[in-house]
Amino acid sequence: MGESPYAVVVLRPGAEASEADLISWTRDRLAHFKCPVGVSFAGSPARTASGKLQEQAIRATLTTPAVPG
Repeated sequence: MGESPYAVVVLRPGAEASEADLISWTRDRLAHFKCPVGVSFAGSPARTASGKLQEQAIRATLTTPAVPG
């Protein structure tokens, strides 16, 4: 089992897009295995002091711990 692509999108002020619009756009331009299976909209992603994205913090907000059972 592998990972599935998931997009976290920050829209420009005044821009509008839906999850279906973005997935459709990527399917027209990317190989199917590179297209996201879902889209989450964020207001402002976590960044380091030097301005780089904090990928671990973004992943932590998207993943939920598995419930044993």
